[in-house]
Amino acid sequence: MHRFYVEESNINNDKIIITGTDVNHIKNVLRMRPGDELIICNGQGKDFYCIIECESDSQIITNIKEAHNTDTELESKLYLFQGVPKKDKMEFIIQKAVELGVYEIIPVMTHRTVVKIEDKKKELKKVERWQSIATSAGKQSNRGIIPMVTETKTWKEALAYSKTLDCRVIPYENAENIEVTREIIRNINRGQSVGIFIGPEGGFEESEIKLALEAEIRPITLGRRILRTETAGLAVLAAIMLQIEH
Repeated sequence: MHRFYVEESNINNDKIIITGTDVNHIKNVLRMRPGDELIICNGQGKDFYCIIECESDSQIITNIKEAHNTDTELESKLYLFQGVPKKDKMEFIIQKAVELGVYEIIPVMTHRTVVKIEDKKKELKKVERWQSIATSAGKQSNRGIIPMVTETKTWKEALAYSKTLDCRVIPYENAENIEVTREIIRNINRGQSVGIFIGPEGGFEESEIKLALEAEIRPITLGRRILRTETAGLAVLAAIMLQIEH
């Protein structure tokens, strides 16, 4: 069944109104007509099974048959604290992290971050672009929520932001052996919130690792091979997803 997303304000009692580019797609591409069924998601974890009531050039009105919590979401909230990489790597990371079930992505400016965003307007424009990538990836992968990309944070701001999370991990070349990492991941329970800290190209400085360890973030290893920044976070997300997927 075809699936579409709307803002919460488009949901009124037992009806949902679809507007924007989806109207043309439904009418002229899919050629759906009154009486046809579709799924509409509010982007906040709720799916509505609907029947098209009527159509116009600007909107489609549907009647709600039933509503259910979306079954594509993980029971845990995964937060990716990603050191901002060069060029379009961040867009790739965001897209794939959303597909793997990330709840929120926090871009972090570390000492070795090459990209410097000093102009606030440019930063907001870049974050808006990143959010657009997350939104598209969420829709493509049938997510029940649209993960948020926050504004960029400093390393200390990121550590403070993560303070209330249940579990926090950071890949570190001097971490204990792989069995310790397996045990850390096995001990992540469904429903817990998890923070994953990934450095940019060149990784973290020792002073940043020191602050993370002082903040009681658990160091983990990703094996004997060196992973690129665009690979490391996805590897951790995939491992945790398999652990907590229901």
